[in-house]
Amino acid sequence: MSTIPAFDSGLQSIQKGMNGLKKNAFEIANTKNGLTQTPEIKPLTEPLIEIKMNTLQVEMGVKVLQASSGMMGSLLDIKV
Repeated sequence: MSTIPAFDSGLQSIQKGMNGLKKNAFEIANTKNGLTQTPEIKPLTEPLIEIKMNTLQVEMGVKVLQASSGMMGSLLDIKV
């Protein structure tokens, strides 16, 4: 791990979002039809909505990484 908390936070956010997307893809692939609502299998709409939320999670992590990278670049420019 990095010693920069913002960088670590961005990476964790991306990892969490990607893991969620994998889970959503698995749920969608295992749904027989959009009407299945047994306790074991969620309706198709739930993983589709969660895909959007997980995508936003990944995008947020990327923005945090970009911001921390920009700050580090600025600090290095000042130091040099």
